[in-house]
Amino acid sequence: MRLIFVRHGEPDYINDCLTENGIIQAECTAERLRDEPITAVFSSPMGRAFKTASFTADKHGLIVQKLDFMHEIDWGDAYDGAGLPNDGHPGTLANMLYNECPSSAGGESWREHRYFGDNRCLGYYETISRRFDEFLAGFGLIRENAVYRCERECGDTVALFAHGGSGAVMFSHVLNLPFPYVLAAMPYGVCSVSVIEFCRGAGKTVVPRLELFNDMRHLESVKPEKLVFEK
Repeated sequence: MRLIFVRHGEPDYINDCLTENGIIQAECTAERLRDEPITAVFSSPMGRAFKTASFTADKHGLIVQKLDFMHEIDWGDAYDGAGLPNDGHPGTLANMLYNECPSSAGGESWREHRYFGDNRCLGYYETISRRFDEFLAGFGLIRENAVYRCERECGDTVALFAHGGSGAVMFSHVLNLPFPYVLAAMPYGVCSVSVIEFCRGAGKTVVPRLELFNDMRHLESVKPEKLVFEK
């Protein structure tokens, strides 16, 4: 099984849709994925991701299937008085954690530090992780010991369109990387294409392999003024 992950195009966050530039980016992404043997297209239910996905789905004669749990994450104080700095944005806090207390950034320790333990984003992390494993189980991949067991053969290539935050949770959980590390070390731009491959036969242990990350070459044909690379 191959999972193609795409971040949505340039957003109009207020109206939860794509800007004119974002639509151009989504069209370029659909062209980039035209020859991929995609068997299903999934998307966050949010408008900017769903619209981005629709162009690729149309190219392949598929419908966009919504995964409600992949909507963008929220962040900030999980309770009154938590007092997280910088509005509790997990990307900012990840870099702060590495500078202030690097020993708390690795393994599972990040969950205990107040920057994440007292943050609403942790609840989203737990939900997305659990639900994503349920999603992968539908393709015969059963999580065991932080990797996966291939219960049955599956040659599908599926595309998933979502967000910077929910995607970072997915990469962290599936690849077994600390969430702050992914936030600090693995930024990816709008309409970037990343590929995770689950390659093993039935009955084998599968260690997910990051085959491609943050590929934005398909946007080079767009005039520079049409490009916005979000950090």
